[in-house]
This record gives sequence, C-alpha cells and structure tokens, in this order.
Amino acid sequence: MKRREFSQAAAGVALTSSVLLTPVAHAQLKKPQAGKDYQVLDPRATVDAPAGKVEVVEFFWYSCPHCNVFEPTLAEWVKKLPKDVAFRRVPIAFRDDFVPQQRLFFALEAMGLVKKLHAKVFAAIHGEKQNLATGEAITEWVGRQGVDKPKFVEQYNSFSVVTKAGRASKLQNAYKVEGVPALGVAGRFYTDGSMAGSMERALQVVDTLVAEVRAGR
Repeated sequence: MKRREFSQAAAGVALTSSVLLTPVAHAQLKKPQAGKDYQVLDPRATVDAPAGKVEVVEFFWYSCPHCNVFEPTLAEWVKKLPKDVAFRRVPIAFRDDFVPQQRLFFALEAMGLVKKLHAKVFAAIHGEKQNLATGEAITEWVGRQGVDKPKFVEQYNSFSVVTKAGRASKLQNAYKVEGVPALGVAGRFYTDGSMAGSMERALQVVDTLVAEVRAGR
C-alpha cells in the first residue's frame, strides 16, 4: 500500500495488486539487482541490532490490508531465521492519525503481549471490521482481550512508548519507505512487493541481502 493511497482512500480499504502474494514468488529467484529489486540506502539508516547480528526490519501498519495478508507468511519466515539475524517490526506513520496504532504496538511490546495479540489486532481490523483508529477504541479493544486496561493506558501514554513511536517515524524516513509492507536490511537495503514482484519474493531478496551482509560485502 503506497503513500498516495493513504490519502486517496479510507484506512484499510484501498488495494493494489502490486504487493500481494503471487505465484511468481515460487519461481526460482534470479540474483536481485540493486535499483530494481531493492534500493541501496545512502546515507545508511541506524540499526539497533548488536554487533555480529544482521538486522531485518518489517515496516507495517495495522490497518493496511496488504500487511494483514502478509503477516502469516512473515511469521513463518521469522520462525526459520538464523540466529545471527535480528528481526524487529516497526509500525509506520505516514500521517498523524497513524500514531495511535504505532503506540498500540509499542505498548503491547512493552507488556510482552506482541506474540499474543499482534495477529489478533489484524484480525479485529480486517476480519471483524473493528475501527481501532483512536486511543479510546484501542484501549477498549485491549481490555476485551483480558489485558489490564489501566496498565495498558499507562504504557500507551508512557514517555518510552511515545519516544519509540517518534523513532519509528524517523526510521521509516531514513529507509525512505513509500508503502507497506516493506523490509529493511542492516540499515543498508530496502525492498518491498512492488520492487520484488511480490512480498514472498521480497523475503527471498532479503535472504540474499542478509547473506551478502554476513559475508562482509
């Protein structure tokens, strides 16, 4: 889902075919080409991964239909990552009204609830058609999941979560993210479904780029 679509359509409604999972992803991967299958960042973006780890970042938005479709495939891919790959999710904010969902993710992360509720947020928005666009709606939904609402609100409004949301927006700009879902590697490379042909192939491109970083190239 591209930046221009966020202003042209209601949240979570607009669809384009360019980033959906497609059969081409199952074809043998040709060597990815810089400028075609991925972009080389200049300057590089910051990374949080410790020394000896290759950082992979997924940029997403809970209300993005493509991110919802991609999530199960991504989750399976993450399970098989080598130990020297550090994966993290980064919620984007192309507009100010995206910030509540940024803070939702980081509050869940702070409470150790991402594994339990991350996929359920997607299901609530895209399957149950719930509007989780405001802090109030988010808090009510989280409470219905059995989470202590006062503790969640405390985290949601905390300096730490607000700071992380701001850093996430800076990182999305450093990677020059134009749509989601998208993937960043080691602060050096960026790819998405539009460039790679599908998000499944984008994961294959990431695998290749991780190998190049690991080899010191």
